[in-house]
Amino acid sequence: MIKAFRFLFSLYGLITFVIVMCLALPFVLVTPLWGKVKGGNMVYAICRVWAKTWYLLCGFKHETLYEHPHDASKQYVFVANHASYMDIPPIVLAFNQPVRVLGKYEMVRYPIFGVIYRLAVVMVDRRDAERRAKSVRALKKALQLGISIFIYPEGTFNEDDSKPLREMFDGAFRLAIETQTPIKPMLVIDALDRLHHSSIFSLNPGKNRVVFLDEISVEGLRLSDLPLLKSNVAAVMDAGLRRYRSYPAAS
Repeated sequence: MIKAFRFLFSLYGLITFVIVMCLALPFVLVTPLWGKVKGGNMVYAICRVWAKTWYLLCGFKHETLYEHPHDASKQYVFVANHASYMDIPPIVLAFNQPVRVLGKYEMVRYPIFGVIYRLAVVMVDRRDAERRAKSVRALKKALQLGISIFIYPEGTFNEDDSKPLREMFDGAFRLAIETQTPIKPMLVIDALDRLHHSSIFSLNPGKNRVVFLDEISVEGLRLSDLPLLKSNVAAVMDAGLRRYRSYPAAS
């Protein structure tokens, strides 16, 4: 009975997601008329309306928690854990400041969604060094314009439910050091309960919380400090996730 409900609810969730996305598409398509900065900010505003509408239709409840005061007037390199496609809507809903997400180039191939994705994210194309360098320049330019950056430092889903995080890549930490921008860790707490990475037919209603942790300064750090910075951020996020979810004891 529970499996049948989840299958039907997942189907309903997918259909409503696509319908709301199609309704949002015309508004997204005109945002380039306002330029890259203002138009980009408008895309995220539209995506927040899209996410709120879908949450309402599906019975999801968003909640943003701040373990420490958050200064939305500052620029950050935001980093968060990544274990489910349901990590993405709460991240969009959590921000109340200009931000750009670093995303995989491969996602543009999806119909309709790919159009919105292309306008919403700074795409990283790993096919060659020149394309990767272009993505880094775009991220640095955004920071110079007063726009924060959001990166999933794990790069892809953590599919090991026995531990909070998988190994992180260097990119977010290199960017933070090179631009002297503080890192702000975030935790997505309930995404696995809303949609497990093992199946798109595991969707179910309920809360989907985001937690902002304290910022981590990179002032004065050099690239030689990158491994220690990455280790410190991973430790803070690991401990944070263990405060909100149950995992086996850290070894």
